[in-house]
Amino acid sequence: MRMQSRIAYAFLAPYLLIFATFWLWPIISSFLISFQNTRVNPWRFAPSMNWGRLVGDPAFYNALYNTLIILVIQVPVMIALATVMAVLLNSPLLKARPLYRFAFFAPVVVGEVAYAAVFRLMFSADFGIINKIIGTVGLAPVSWFDNGTAAMALVIMAVTWRWAGYNAIIILAGLQSIPGDVYEAATLDRVGKVQQFFHITLPLLKPIILFCIVLSVIGTMQLFAEPFLITNRGGPGGATETLGLLLYRQGFTSLNFGYASAIAYTIAALAVAISLLNLFFGREAK
Repeated sequence: MRMQSRIAYAFLAPYLLIFATFWLWPIISSFLISFQNTRVNPWRFAPSMNWGRLVGDPAFYNALYNTLIILVIQVPVMIALATVMAVLLNSPLLKARPLYRFAFFAPVVVGEVAYAAVFRLMFSADFGIINKIIGTVGLAPVSWFDNGTAAMALVIMAVTWRWAGYNAIIILAGLQSIPGDVYEAATLDRVGKVQQFFHITLPLLKPIILFCIVLSVIGTMQLFAEPFLITNRGGPGGATETLGLLLYRQGFTSLNFGYASAIAYTIAALAVAISLLNLFFGREAK
């Protein structure tokens, strides 16, 4: 048994070495950097500098507010939309189902720069197709990139478009694991399709939906690409600046690595806390 264990650890050793070098050590190092003043040379240990600034920084609270707004609005809408999409994709009445499944999953594999450019063109105030459609119904064009509320709505729509299909495929896998006998028995008992969805499908899908919610919470807490690329680095006036974008600005624009590390660990702690709350209330609702 000891020889087998040694052989197993010998095979694991390359991976463990790479993990320790490129993952574990950077995580520990970043945590230590958050307690140092990185604006001087050499760096000095100053634990209250970065964490104390974090508590009273208006930019941090603005980024936190924007991130939570996206989290509260976008995640529930996306999960609800993904669930509906999964049910439709699982319907035997739908022809060419593999083609539709690929089409809904395709946004995930599209490059972030490419789809951000498409969204900027579509929502352009001068020649965007969205404002042209709005104009055809008699409404005034919207300045999507100059109005804070409109820019936030644009980010939410972009994130939903990109990740709804991804979550739908995960939920679809959960749907296909539900035994067909359950629905047959409900049909024999004259239970309608709507009642089957709310009393059979949703309860059985609950673990899968919770999994998607946790993934979405983690992704939203570190949201970066959409506000950076679509609304021009969190504009207008910081109205769409997220915690991920604030971290980038502090770390790679201002080169304040200590403060950026403190923000990074705050993001991680918030993501874990919100995910645990979702899991707790999800279990309580059983």
